Amino acid sequence: MRRELHFQADRIEMVLASHKVPARVTGGMVTPRLVRYHLSTPLGVKVRQVAGLSEEIALSLGAPSCRVYREEGRVEVEVPRAQGQAVALLPLLERLRQGGTTVPPVTAVLGLDQEGMPLLVRLPSANVAHVLIAGTTGSGKTALARTMVASLAASNNQRSLQLVLVDPKGRGLSAFEGLPHLLVPVVTRVDEALAVLGRLVAEMERRDAEGRSEPRLVVVLDELADLVQVGGREMEARLVRLTQRGREAGLHLVACTQKPSATVIGSLVKSNFPVRLVGAVTSPDDARVATGLGGTGAERLLGQGDFLVVAKGEVTRMQAAYIGEGQVRELVARLRAGARPRLEATGTGGGEKAGKGKDGNGDRLAALRSRLRLAR
Repeated sequence: MRRELHFQADRIEMVLASHKVPARVTGGMVTPRLVRYHLSTPLGVKVRQVAGLSEEIALSLGAPSCRVYREEGRVEVEVPRAQGQAVALLPLLERLRQGGTTVPPVTAVLGLDQEGMPLLVRLPSANVAHVLIAGTTGSGKTALARTMVASLAASNNQRSLQLVLVDPKGRGLSAFEGLPHLLVPVVTRVDEALAVLGRLVAEMERRDAEGRSEPRLVVVLDELADLVQVGGREMEARLVRLTQRGREAGLHLVACTQKPSATVIGSLVKSNFPVRLVGAVTSPDDARVATGLGGTGAERLLGQGDFLVVAKGEVTRMQAAYIGEGQVRELVARLRAGARPRLEATGTGGGEKAGKGKDGNGDRLAALRSRLRLAR
């Protein structure tokens, strides 16, 4: 591993030097899917000079792509690992528990950030409220929604949290059927979804009148664009009302879409989803609509759980945690029986430090136990 890191660091410096862009690799980080290299550049070297050579860097490393961006006063170059590692949700939850980390109420576990730290999102936060998950087929968006639902159910009882799952294709979220937290059975038809959203609007208005926000209601919508296209203006109007006024009533939306184009959902998501989890998309235009920002490089993400987290104008790359449908069914069965979920502590896919001239295989367990990233 160390030899490969040295080789890649040398090749990055060589490519930049051949184009008269002086830079040195001073360290980095190995994460489950990526190697991130820190670049030191002299005064006068612009980030766009390095970013403009991203294709040449990727070609020299034999990588499908690489991503260049600025962070904390330095230039970062992210290169996909030849053999990435998955991040399993249940061991990650167990590691948090063993480390004494108390997950706040109504907080979903997302995965590991670009430093190998657990990344969570607290839905009741004023800076969160609603979450958009966007990405093309194969990006891992539905799997990420499944991870969020599973982590919420594992950490909150049904008296404090209720869930509504809308799954028009009947595949991504169907394994949660029977979960005690479900307010209604998993919704698979657009007309049923429209009716349920209407009831949720009425519930929101009742809560507003009564000044209450408990229990929290989390609505997970798969294939948002399809719902809006088939459900028409009435569907969009109900979604807009829920996103604009839901937080104060304790109602939160997590919406997935593989069509983050401006013509389909642009007006709906423009200002109503403060947190966006964006996987691989097909074009820079879709990346701009999905993230709300330009130049994020979401069109160059790797898929299979490789995501950008966009919150308060900041962008963090992460590898989403994964839970299989069989594990979901086991979780549902144990929760229905009133048992504590069984978490198997095997293979978290944690990150490792990487530095030029260093071993790069340091143990991250202590850091994982003592730190976590929490969107507030």
